Amino acid sequence: MIRHGWIGIHAHLTQKRQCVLAGVSRTTIYAKRKPVVFIEVDEVLKRLIDEEYTRHPFYGSRKMVVHLFRCGHRVNRKRVQRLMRCMFLAGMAPGPNTSAAHPQHKVYPYLLRGVPVVRANQVWSTDITYVRLARGFAYLVAVIDWYSRRVLSWRISNSMEAAFCVDCLEDALREHGKPEVFNSDQGSQFTSDVFTAVLKREDIAISMDGRGRAYDNIFVERLWRSVKHEDVYLNGYATMGELLIGLTKYFVFYNAERPHQSLGNQTPQEVHKNSSGGGAMIVDKYRAKERLPVALRSSGIEFEEVRIENETAIPNAKTGAAPSSCEKSSAT
Repeated sequence: MIRHGWIGIHAHLTQKRQCVLAGVSRTTIYAKRKPVVFIEVDEVLKRLIDEEYTRHPFYGSRKMVVHLFRCGHRVNRKRVQRLMRCMFLAGMAPGPNTSAAHPQHKVYPYLLRGVPVVRANQVWSTDITYVRLARGFAYLVAVIDWYSRRVLSWRISNSMEAAFCVDCLEDALREHGKPEVFNSDQGSQFTSDVFTAVLKREDIAISMDGRGRAYDNIFVERLWRSVKHEDVYLNGYATMGELLIGLTKYFVFYNAERPHQSLGNQTPQEVHKNSSGGGAMIVDKYRAKERLPVALRSSGIEFEEVRIENETAIPNAKTGAAPSSCEKSSAT
């Protein structure tokens, strides 16, 4: 304020008298605002936490304290909790306060457990991850096709608002048509009315991960691991502009050049275009000894049935081959 600049000019008057004459509070003069301090050590700890969380998303603050100690940083749990809160990270395990869903938003059931995905554009899913920059973090959202693992669209943002998630979804629908089922987690961006309204408008079935079910959206989680270890950690982007250029190049490489082992070493773009050679299924390990129809790939090899027993798939007697498990089908 202009009047604050008057204080201190007249040396023959006390500051108290000057504040009275200028009509300003002495508190605003005496109390100096502390500048926002960039703490280099905290940024180093955030990077270490981000890297370890990418490798082991089930790690909570206790295990992160142990990991940081092994890396040479002696910190207490309260500090790790504060840093993880700043990054919106929490261990993927059942427990209180692990969901970021809005309390007034509707949560939809999970529709994909034990359902074979046998064609392109049958199931899409989305998720948000955090990409470290030189100072702070950016947010990355992507929409992928489960059958082909192709990244259909993606966006980055410096905030967690739902708008950039909606833009990403609209772009995928505009460029690639629409899926039968769309899956996401229970985050407030995906349970918001603006996001679900787009899915309802297109008459798309809405599916959401169960709370504490880390593998319900395993294909996007596997994508995040590839993005971070194959691009982000190697390049160390400093700004949003650098990140945008770098991810643009990487996702072109990921879709069109990078071979995927689970796709028979084809690229996601080839599988999505031909609708052949892909497939996926989330196996429910709790439904033991239940027979489920399976067709993990549409490349001519079909399996009549799979017996889920102690998480081990028994091969078909005719082919002698066993279908991939959840982890194998998600490997790229």
